[in-house]
Amino acid sequence: MPGPDRTWTITELAQEHDVTLRTLRHYEDVGLLSPERRGTVRVFHLRDRTRLRLILRGRRLGFTLPEIATIVDMYDDQPGESGQLAYLLEQIEGRRTELAQRRRDIDESLAELDEVERRCRDDLARLAGSPQHTGSAPTAG
Repeated sequence: MPGPDRTWTITELAQEHDVTLRTLRHYEDVGLLSPERRGTVRVFHLRDRTRLRLILRGRRLGFTLPEIATIVDMYDDQPGESGQLAYLLEQIEGRRTELAQRRRDIDESLAELDEVERRCRDDLARLAGSPQHTGSAPTAG
């Protein structure tokens, strides 16, 4: 782990975390990062680097930026780390419920696609084996 006095440029942080400069500027604009300014140069400290890691982890887990802001800001403010952890647990439960529903929806959609595919293949096989098939639409019978 880098020492507490270590700093990073915006380019170094972007490269290290595989994000764009625009992404880092956006996180700064919305208040998630607050680099020191030395003239026109942004200087990121260990705190910013740690917050960026938390932000990116939150994004991978599907949290919104306001949710992420609440989580990372709680560490510095009251109720502190215990409040942050309790809030995070609530968010995890909600996210898990949402993802489980998406999984059920996807499984249902895949089952429907399997059924439609099976019907199409059966109809195609039936039509290919039919001597009367001329390429026109089937008639009701």
